[in-house]
Amino acid sequence: MNQVATFDYILELVENLPDETQEDLIDIIRKRLIERRRQEIADSIVEAEQEYKSGNLLKGTVDDIMSELMK
Repeated sequence: MNQVATFDYILELVENLPDETQEDLIDIIRKRLIERRRQEIADSIVEAEQEYKSGNLLKGTVDDIMSELMK
């Protein structure tokens, strides 16, 4: 089954649920997406801190960094 057919199938299943259950599902999905994004940000912070500690980050003004990147 391709992704579009699967998506359509899931939508059909959700539409057959009672309204309150659909609203609960929306809340659960929204909260999971928020939590996933929060984790991605936390992971990025850890990675940036590690790069900073190892000296792998460019430092300076925007113009300094742009000049360095254009080399």
